[in-house]
Amino acid sequence: VQLQASGGGLVQAGASLKLSCAASGRTFSSYAVGWFRQGPGKEREPVGGINTNSNTVYAEFVKGRFTISRDNAKNTVYLQMNSLKVEDTAVYSCAARNAPGPYKYWGQETLVTVSS
Repeated sequence: VQLQASGGGLVQAGASLKLSCAASGRTFSSYAVGWFRQGPGKEREPVGGINTNSNTVYAEFVKGRFTISRDNAKNTVYLQMNSLKVEDTAVYSCAARNAPGPYKYWGQETLVTVSS
């Protein structure tokens, strides 16, 4: 499966942004998808993920602000980001897996910049 993240941009603190992770392939519904980010000078960290049953998990630092959802008909997973903070500035990427273990398929990144 091939993935493409999009929707990044420059926003002010407190604003919202919705990222999309579009996938190719007819069996996208059988893939779990994770969102990750890497801020300036930081290690890549998980933001959250959604499994094939649309159950979601989130990193503590985004709980209550970010929401992950999926639309299998559109082969797309979304990351709705609300109440953005300057520290949310990062390159965001999505990844997919269809079996337990590390994410196998990674998409292109999209840059999110939050200004104060």
